[in-house]
Amino acid sequence: ENARLLADGLRELGPFRPNTPQTNIVVADVVAGRLNDWLAAFEREGILAVAFGPQRMRLVTHLDVARADIDEALSRIQRMIGAVPV
Repeated sequence: ENARLLADGLRELGPFRPNTPQTNIVVADVVAGRLNDWLAAFEREGILAVAFGPQRMRLVTHLDVARADIDEALSRIQRMIGAVPV
């Protein structure tokens, strides 16, 4: 459920085209900006994402991640928009 919330939130933000997760893994294509710029911004905000292709990233939720954590991550990502060159 948390992975779906994360994917839905990323989709709404615009620069990402995430999959519809079947597990706790979210794979998202970066459709605006460079992947490495987004990964660096995520890291600065304390969000771990890894490259999973030339313009694709992978994020994973765990049992110890609560819905509030997903909401906080999406809030941090939303703040990045405009700060990351697209």
